[in-house]
Amino acid sequence: MNAKPWRERVREEEQLLEQLRILASESATRRAQALRDGVEELGTVAEVARDLGRSWNAVDKALKKQDRKTASGTDATTTE
Repeated sequence: MNAKPWRERVREEEQLLEQLRILASESATRRAQALRDGVEELGTVAEVARDLGRSWNAVDKALKKQDRKTASGTDATTTE
C-alpha cells in the first residue's frame, strides 16, 4: 500500500476547500444577480420570494449580503 504522506493529503484537501470556497462565492454572486433580475421583472422582493416559495426575508438577506460583499471588496479571491 502506497499511501500519500499526511502533509500532502492535508495540502490537497486545503486546495480543494479553497476551490470550493471560490465556487460557492461565484455561485452566490450569480444567484444574487438572478434575484435582482427577478425583482426587476416582478417588481418587489416579496413577489420574487412568493414566486420561489421562500420568505421575503431570505431573498432580501441574500441580496443585502451580496451587496455588502461587493461594497467591501471581498468579492476578490484570497488565499490563506
